[in-house]
Amino acid sequence: MPEAAITGTDTPDRTPTNPTNVPDKPALEGLEAKLTERWLAEGTYRFDPDTTREAVYSIDTPPPTASGSLHVGHMFSFTQTDLLARYQRMTGKNVFYPMGWDDNGLPTERRVQNYYGVRCDPAIPYDAAYRPPAQPAKNQRDFDVISRKNFITLCEELAVEDEKVFEHLFKTLGLSVDWGLTYRTIDDTSRAVSQRAFLRNFAAGDAYLAEAPTLWDVTFRTAVAQAELEDREVPGAYYRYAFTAPDGEAVHIETTRPELLAACAALVAHPDDERYQHLFGTTVVSPLFGVEVEVRAHPLAKPDKGSGIAMVCTFGDLTDVTWWRELQLPTRPIIGRDGRLAAETPEWITAEEGRAAYARIAGKTAFSAKEAVVEMLAEQGLLDGEPKKILHPVNFYEKGDKPLEVVTSRQWYIRNGGRDEERRATFVQRGRELEWHPTFMRARYENWVEGLNGDWLVSRQRFFGVPIPVWYRLDAEGNPDYTDPIVPDEASLPVDPVAEPAPGFAEDQRDVPGGFTGDPDVLDTWATSSLTPQIVGRWSRDDEFFANVFPFDVRPQAHEIIRTWLFSTVVRAQELHGSLPWRHAAISGWVLDPDRKKMSKSKGNVVVPTDILEEYGADAVRYWAASAKLGADTAFEVAQMKIGRRLAIKVLNASKFVLGLGATEADVLSDGSDPVLINALDRALLAQLADVVEQAGAAFAAYDPAKALQLTESFFWQFTDDYVELIKDRAYGAQGEEQKASVLAALATTLDAVLRLFAPVLPFATDEVWSWWRAGSVHRAPWPAPVPVADGDRGMLPTVGLALSGIRKAKSEAKVKQRTEVLAAVVSAPAELLPQLEAGLGDLRAAANARSIELRDGSSEVSVSEVQLADA
Repeated sequence: MPEAAITGTDTPDRTPTNPTNVPDKPALEGLEAKLTERWLAEGTYRFDPDTTREAVYSIDTPPPTASGSLHVGHMFSFTQTDLLARYQRMTGKNVFYPMGWDDNGLPTERRVQNYYGVRCDPAIPYDAAYRPPAQPAKNQRDFDVISRKNFITLCEELAVEDEKVFEHLFKTLGLSVDWGLTYRTIDDTSRAVSQRAFLRNFAAGDAYLAEAPTLWDVTFRTAVAQAELEDREVPGAYYRYAFTAPDGEAVHIETTRPELLAACAALVAHPDDERYQHLFGTTVVSPLFGVEVEVRAHPLAKPDKGSGIAMVCTFGDLTDVTWWRELQLPTRPIIGRDGRLAAETPEWITAEEGRAAYARIAGKTAFSAKEAVVEMLAEQGLLDGEPKKILHPVNFYEKGDKPLEVVTSRQWYIRNGGRDEERRATFVQRGRELEWHPTFMRARYENWVEGLNGDWLVSRQRFFGVPIPVWYRLDAEGNPDYTDPIVPDEASLPVDPVAEPAPGFAEDQRDVPGGFTGDPDVLDTWATSSLTPQIVGRWSRDDEFFANVFPFDVRPQAHEIIRTWLFSTVVRAQELHGSLPWRHAAISGWVLDPDRKKMSKSKGNVVVPTDILEEYGADAVRYWAASAKLGADTAFEVAQMKIGRRLAIKVLNASKFVLGLGATEADVLSDGSDPVLINALDRALLAQLADVVEQAGAAFAAYDPAKALQLTESFFWQFTDDYVELIKDRAYGAQGEEQKASVLAALATTLDAVLRLFAPVLPFATDEVWSWWRAGSVHRAPWPAPVPVADGDRGMLPTVGLALSGIRKAKSEAKVKQRTEVLAAVVSAPAELLPQLEAGLGDLRAAANARSIELRDGSSEVSVSEVQLADA
């Protein structure tokens, strides 16, 4: 409908009044800053700690990586969480809605390195006067090399600045967070909680230290957990060459990693493969290096892959690890943590020719060693045919650039069911007890848990993180005793074993025989992030507070980190408390570009959220996010934001018009049988409204805000386009004071409810309107209750609205103004709809400016015909 009509400027002598608090020209511009300041000053979203568990709705909010780039995905997923928070607050819940920043770990280190042009060397002494260069070097070889303490200081400083940018974005977006409840995953509290949980896991036997094959990133020089793996397709080749059996038989294998030939520990074939059954239990000799290796049987071998028999090296990949463990093969590592082959010839290579061959690859990178081995095989005529070029999936660290290696190292683990069937079954059952939204996301959780092949590796060889809180005694030769770690008293947490002496020792006993050494590693960032309920819930610091928020009501998060953040949090809660950490999991989807591709920096298709907020406003962006169902990947659509902005403006203008007609807070009804409600169309509107209120509330309670928005928006447009147009004559008093009082009651009651229904989605526009005629904030008002209207005909307004639209269309087609008088018109409808038209005929005639409207039975739908116009 034309904008002029809603503002009441259709007739010069019927301009609505303008209440004192209503601006002459309502606008969205400036609302974010004005209302954010008001909400903060008034504590609109403040959590009340003086509470009971039954009164609380607690949210385990995702702590975004503060060192990461802002993108529209943040606005999308955090808005969906905020919708739930705002609804629950309006239902009377004391909403515990904190905000955290995930600022420890590798992402922060990488950002600091590139931002300041520095890199860390723990061997360099601390320089209290150090400041990074004003112009950082572009080449990493020219970076400043600084001490661990200097590096950590820079990490702390930059993380704080990055967090300010995120906080400003989230406030502008209108998140109803209690900004007095913020935390950082690297602050003293988080470090202490993380270390305390680790020590309790250790005391219970759920955390342990072991030397084992470990996925290793040679670039970052750190261990990598299974959950951080990423398969990438890379070019490679199969190289075919033979091992020699005692009788001279050539046993051909095909491999993509000939550089690991010197690390071969066995050949493995499937037990049912008749080609190799005669070899099981015998030995063959490796080419080039002349090492005897056993031929073994194992069901994981694939008869249809390559030659059907595999070279098991320690370690080429995770399958090698499985074979090594289950077949109890010898350990023959040759690749070190730097990604290079060992400089010394391994002891198992004893033949002179073999030692000479190894000398040609000693100290080389894996890539160069591959070239050298292939060259030696070719020189000796040992390659069978040309290499077969392929594309194959290779394990990468999700943040790394080079393929992972598997090296033997001593690391800390937390038991997660990967090596314990009973424990794994417990975690699967916990997933089934959790209420998933949407429900199909549970399958992703179960598939991950059931596919685990090892415990959770939680130690990392980095600098900026939560230190592993243990020390080790050194024997008379200075060798660490890893069997009996020294642990701190919990009261002393947090501790840094690299900077603080072990309990019972002095600092001058560090790293000397008979003294101690501190564990130099830090905990995986997920080992701290998995404790967000304990961190914000004040676990181990305030038992009463913790009991009032834990288990939390909801964990909102993206689906790609079900395997990491969600599962790891379930693991910690089970091991620390024997329970789930929350009751519900609300899973958001990805934001896709217009071509339905996931947005990412590497693809160059990321949209900067600050630009979108400035152009369309927070309410418009929130509308786009609220329109998507939980778990659904959603395209970034400016068109949808434009619709949201138009809706928010309509809320302002329609509200101004309603209030200008004279509707006040006193007109809002709580009972549909109120005698003031004398008109059938008014009762029909409120009956319809009661259904919308009930259905929208049910949708929100079922974690379906998108459905609640769709119901509310559909009703709102019918209210403005049809009802408001139909009742203007009565609203201006043309049909007497009783009819005017009836329509004002319907208008005020509807506006009151619609503002509350829209409040979670459009917090700025709705609270601005609320301030025009009500005290306090709409966000502290209760969710609307249905106003029952016993005899309200829910179909009446749509029916009468169709008739009005038909007459309007006739005027438009005749190219006359909508104010043109209708001398006569015929409205046809099915017999069952005629009573609705009859009841609303007075409003229809007034809205259409019609002298006569004849109602006829016989049409299959509402239709208008025989329109006679005064000017025609």
